[in-house]
Amino acid sequence: MFKKETYYLFLIILITITSCSFHSRKEDNLGLSVQDLEAIKEKGKITVLTDYSSTDYFIYKGQPLGFQYEMLQQLANHLSVRLEVQVSRSLHESFTLLQAGKADLIAQNLTVTPDRKGFVNFIVPHMEAYQVLVQRKPENWKKLSQREIQSALITTKEELNGKTVYVMRGSSYAANLRELSSKIGININVIEVDESVEQLMYLVSVGEIPYTVSDNVIASVNNTYYPNVDINTPLSLQQDMAWVVRKGSTSLQQELNNWMVGFTQTRKYKNMYARYFENKKSAAMVENDFYAINTGRISPYDQFIRKYSQPLGWDWRLLASLIYQESHFKVDVTSPVGASGIMQLMPNTAKRFGIDTVSSTADHIRAGSEFILWLNKLFRDVPDTDERIKFVLAAYNIGPGHIIDARNLARKNGANPDVWDDNVARFLLSKADPKYYNDPVVKHGSCRGTETFRYVTEVLDRYQHYKNIVGK
Repeated sequence: MFKKETYYLFLIILITITSCSFHSRKEDNLGLSVQDLEAIKEKGKITVLTDYSSTDYFIYKGQPLGFQYEMLQQLANHLSVRLEVQVSRSLHESFTLLQAGKADLIAQNLTVTPDRKGFVNFIVPHMEAYQVLVQRKPENWKKLSQREIQSALITTKEELNGKTVYVMRGSSYAANLRELSSKIGININVIEVDESVEQLMYLVSVGEIPYTVSDNVIASVNNTYYPNVDINTPLSLQQDMAWVVRKGSTSLQQELNNWMVGFTQTRKYKNMYARYFENKKSAAMVENDFYAINTGRISPYDQFIRKYSQPLGWDWRLLASLIYQESHFKVDVTSPVGASGIMQLMPNTAKRFGIDTVSSTADHIRAGSEFILWLNKLFRDVPDTDERIKFVLAAYNIGPGHIIDARNLARKNGANPDVWDDNVARFLLSKADPKYYNDPVVKHGSCRGTETFRYVTEVLDRYQHYKNIVGK
């Protein structure tokens, strides 16, 4: 599974030698502006394309998880930047967006091929896999012996002659099958479709298509969900799997190479790999009602969240993200300062909106939403809707008085009182300093704004994850 460290180091040295002459280049071979490492650090954010699947990136009980997602979090921490994850519908779209400068990196288990090396740069591989045929076992397979099951399946490459195999469009599977056909002199009807590998495995499982192809690590995980599918016929040798950056992103490529070599040798990486690719208990998670890829559900209370988000004019997934931040969708929690319920309302606020600790969860969501509506009206002078949402989120966390103070400080000190990032947020953070909380425009005393700043960021980041995976 893991490459020798010396091999990785050799690759990095080779890449450094062959690419150093391009360090100062700011245009790639398509004439596009290269978002290289320096630009990423300057903007404080790395934008990454990935796909949602049962291993790489998904929502479970309201929380974003996944092998690629966790690796990307570690990378963002290493670079000291924010992580922005985007989901594309196909590999073709991912490559197009990368080349157009809409993203800095594609983080998927992409097979390293000579064809792809012609238009993207690969990072040092982080894992290996080989391709396998995915086919349906006989209907009564549970009653058959292993020998009887095998006799009904394709077990050699030659037996694919005359068969139709459906594969994900733009993947390396089609090229491998066509090369296989030519090499051993058989005819395989290869049909490329827009469905993902996991979707195609499901279609094989239910009998809608006869065959597909998957990497063995993905097939093994999904085999726990679809036990009537066989994945034991290999179609390739071991192949390197890696992330890619745009041609010309030299310093980013080198930084990622160095980081990847070190990270894949750590216990954290090995535990992460085992958790997502070797843990058979993951099937129970995928079968859970709140595994969002399969069910489209975020929480047990989605129907109430949808209902009470409408008067706000909010996307219900934004309200769901706020609720997760407050209580992780737990209805019987009370904070050390007395906030209670799924919306974590303080006693006076709860009373004001007609609920108490014995009220139903639906009523708690209604009351919390009415409080949000009240905050939205309080900040109605903020003209931009997206900016107003940030003010409302901040006020929900720390109280409106501190946000009003921070706006007053921003206005007095030449910043924009209607913009959160780098303006009002900066002065909310300054309210821990006597120089600012003793200013006459401050009416609500000092506060520690770091938690609120983090609160707004995390709610909005999670909202983006929900939008990536859960339908509106």
